[in-house]
Amino acid sequence: MLPKRPHAMVMLLMLMVFDVSGAFVGITIGNDMSNLPSATDIVAILKANKIQHVRLIDADHQMLTALANTGIEVMVGVPNDQLLRVGQSRSTAADWINKNVAAYVPATNITYIAVGNEVLTNIPNAALVLVPALQFLQSALLAANLNTQVKISSPHSMDMISKAFPPSTATFNSTWSSIMSQYLQFLKNTGSSFMLNAQPYYGYVGGQGVFPLEYALFRSLSPNSQISDPNTNLFYTNMFDSMIDASYNAMQAMNFTGIPVLVTASGWPWRGGPNEKAATVDNALAYNTNLIRHVLNNSGTPSQPMNQSSTYIFELFNEDGRSGPIIDWGIMFPNATTVYSLSFEDVATTIPESPALRGMFCVANSSAPHSSLKHSLDWACGPGSANCSAIQPGQPCYESDNIVAVASYAFNDYYHRTQASGGTCSFNGTAMITSTDPSHGSCIFAGSTGANGGTAPGPVSPDSFASKSQSCWLTRLVAALLAILVMIML
Repeated sequence: MLPKRPHAMVMLLMLMVFDVSGAFVGITIGNDMSNLPSATDIVAILKANKIQHVRLIDADHQMLTALANTGIEVMVGVPNDQLLRVGQSRSTAADWINKNVAAYVPATNITYIAVGNEVLTNIPNAALVLVPALQFLQSALLAANLNTQVKISSPHSMDMISKAFPPSTATFNSTWSSIMSQYLQFLKNTGSSFMLNAQPYYGYVGGQGVFPLEYALFRSLSPNSQISDPNTNLFYTNMFDSMIDASYNAMQAMNFTGIPVLVTASGWPWRGGPNEKAATVDNALAYNTNLIRHVLNNSGTPSQPMNQSSTYIFELFNEDGRSGPIIDWGIMFPNATTVYSLSFEDVATTIPESPALRGMFCVANSSAPHSSLKHSLDWACGPGSANCSAIQPGQPCYESDNIVAVASYAFNDYYHRTQASGGTCSFNGTAMITSTDPSHGSCIFAGSTGANGGTAPGPVSPDSFASKSQSCWLTRLVAALLAILVMIML
């Protein structure tokens, strides 16, 4: 009879296969509202929007029941007001796991527990129980034999990083050095992720004009506004990436590497008070649309091109019960009507081939004012959901001093992507149709017949290609090893 070790190896390899699937985008569901829809209605909304990952601020039992047998991956939370009890009592932690996790798996696919939320910066008096809470809960998971399915961590805000830019010099606030060292060691020991609430909105507002709005919204920057880290010479096209890299560098400054970053909250408010001038529907739509495309592109960050950070958008519903200044982040009202439409699918990776548009191109009108072209370009790369990765610095269609060429690529991508569903080549009079192929060198426009006579889908960023190629290579290798091991075991 064969020893059990090959079985363990097979299971390990299977886990490796499932670990190369790329990043995902989920959504956060808060409960601080006066008329929260029923749990079954919320799950119906998640299904209708093809949302496969959800973060619950607490461990609402009605939601956990409604999510059963849906396949949706669920992150549950230990609220801040329960943290002290859990962190001071091993038996309380075990009871929490039994009532809120063990009672629902495997029917409900709980994969993560977020312990508290921004504990060190929001409730510093509870700082000393944070790591014990993580350890007690981990022990309870081990006792319930759930430690391989469910991971534990705790979300932190960017306020934990003393100086986030440039990312290469970022460090955690020294006040919390001892606790952060224990926290990071826990993550390392358990294979968990560093949870980060990355909100470029606050970075933009707090910067008071240091960073352009386009940088916060993932929009293309003008040649005179390119942002780079002077210590690494890495270009940053958006604030989201710089926040993630700042977290990696802050961990590295404490001699911790190999801990992935999981973004537990990122979004943009659509309404705020008189001083919240950037909180608009247009900006919220642009940010979240671009965030989804960026995360699902699996291209990583400038300093971590092979590490993709899955992200939970904040948030599904506006919470009218939240204290403090009025500021709404939800993509829906509590009555389930939408504030704005958002697609959680990767709308930017492929363009359906349209024979009717082959040889036809939507390009920028060279006589249009550059300010108008810039406005149309921002719209195309934002709410228009054009794939603008090829016109970023270092990519094949990037031309720092030629806004007509850059805008032409974005306009054309949008037109080919949306023409079948009503999209036009107008852009407020800044674009026009032409049969002259604007492709040049390795910059191939959608609609080009190319060398092989087929419609060219447009360039793919090298980082994205490398990441996906590596995933395919690793998957094939693991599959081959699996086959060999199975033959040995037979």
